[in-house]
Amino acid sequence: MPDVPPARPGPSPSGPAASGDSDDEALAALGYKPGLKRTLGNFHTFAAGISYISILTGTFQLFYFGVSFGGPAYWWSWPMVFVGQLMVALCFCELAARFPVAGSVYNWSKQTGGPHVGWLAGWMMTVATMVSLAAVALAYQLTLPQISSVFQVIGDGTGKYDAAANAVLLGTILIVFTTVVNAFGVKLMATINSAGVAVELVAAVVLVVLLAAHITRGPGVIVQTNGFGQGQTLGYFGAFLTASLASAYVMYGFDTASSLGEESIDPARNAPRAILRALVASFILGGLILLFALLATPDLHAKELSTEGLQYVVKAALGETTGQAVLWCVAIAITVCALSVQTAGLRLAFAMARDNNLPGGSKLARLSPRFQTPVLATCLIGLVAIAILVVNINQPQIFSVVTSIAIALIYIAYLLVTLPLLRQRLRGEWTPAPGRFSLGRFGLPINILAVLWGALMTVNLLWPRASVYNATDPQHWYLRWGGVLFVGVVGVGGFAYYWFVQRKHTGVVAEHAAGELPEPPGAHGAP
Repeated sequence: MPDVPPARPGPSPSGPAASGDSDDEALAALGYKPGLKRTLGNFHTFAAGISYISILTGTFQLFYFGVSFGGPAYWWSWPMVFVGQLMVALCFCELAARFPVAGSVYNWSKQTGGPHVGWLAGWMMTVATMVSLAAVALAYQLTLPQISSVFQVIGDGTGKYDAAANAVLLGTILIVFTTVVNAFGVKLMATINSAGVAVELVAAVVLVVLLAAHITRGPGVIVQTNGFGQGQTLGYFGAFLTASLASAYVMYGFDTASSLGEESIDPARNAPRAILRALVASFILGGLILLFALLATPDLHAKELSTEGLQYVVKAALGETTGQAVLWCVAIAITVCALSVQTAGLRLAFAMARDNNLPGGSKLARLSPRFQTPVLATCLIGLVAIAILVVNINQPQIFSVVTSIAIALIYIAYLLVTLPLLRQRLRGEWTPAPGRFSLGRFGLPINILAVLWGALMTVNLLWPRASVYNATDPQHWYLRWGGVLFVGVVGVGGFAYYWFVQRKHTGVVAEHAAGELPEPPGAHGAP
């Protein structure tokens, strides 16, 4: 049976998305009728993007990792990752302006690369989101027990598996909360998320100022390697590549701002702005936090830097009371980050289910009459994320393993967007929506850089380093190659299922299909 395209071609340059017609008409041009509740404004979409990146969550969760493997000079990985991800984000901005639809990565790759590429990108991103939700939830363990020993429910934290087991417990509680909030509707989610982002942004600025006021050394510290890389084949460069994962783990998820396209007002115009603002704000604030933390920490050789990380610096440099206040803000940031990650994953799963591209698609895409959210899909994402935590309950390297796999999947999903887009550019088939965000003549070089960056970082993330995937004894080859094996099974196994089973049923579910519309002028010229 031949494939049935999951949706109509995207709006032409002179179609609804470009001419300023209603948001719902732009959606109908893609083959869907409105179902989600369109209530979100500019700040809501910006908040969704920046809360997914979550400056405080990422820096506090992974500072220890960067310092442990690269010393203070690991800081340079922050601007490096920003420049690479900026290339990706700029490509996404053009796509968001032309295809303002839920499930951004899935729908973008479907429009530029066809239904098979679109399905694989959506599948990889859906799995990545569920693993990411588990990874973000683990950040509670790195923060809450630092505030009070009350939060160390399992053991006293000194046992080999105390931290991992307690992380699973705290993470499960957080995921249950985010699942309930997402099930109750986008308005509640957006209200909580926006309030949390406001707290996070204020806290980040205050933290930068406080750390700057407690500087004890000059900026020359960020060129110190502390001897890392000695004896390695690649020298410090090899150590730096490992340490750079700490920055790569943070700056992603900016596409969330566009994934809410069917619930946002004027998404074709606002989503590109939200994507760039979220990424740039995160880069500036996060970079300053990391820089001033290195300049303010009492002892650059303290073992606590490699165990407690930024939490130790804050408490040691700012004092116990101020430090704990900052850590409470970090806990809020972790909460809204997890909420945003699940929100993005939910929209992605909904978009795929609406095209009947997931098992039980019609049920997963069904919207609650009361809340106008796909409740079943929400619960499924939460349950899978909890299952991922439980499987790793006795894994001491739970933090680096789960996070590495999640980010590798996301980088691959991003590649499945930027690579087909580059193919269209080279063939002269890509046309940005007139009057909306456009890279102009810089589109091709930026797109090439985005693809190269994504490919190189994917290799870096999946490289079978014992320090990441099997840092403690006993050493097992399958643990060291765990990232490659997991991603391979998800990619190859998932696509095999799609090719032999799911693609035969692909097509917009009847209750979500738009009625026939007059063909917009110039539609036949759209790629």
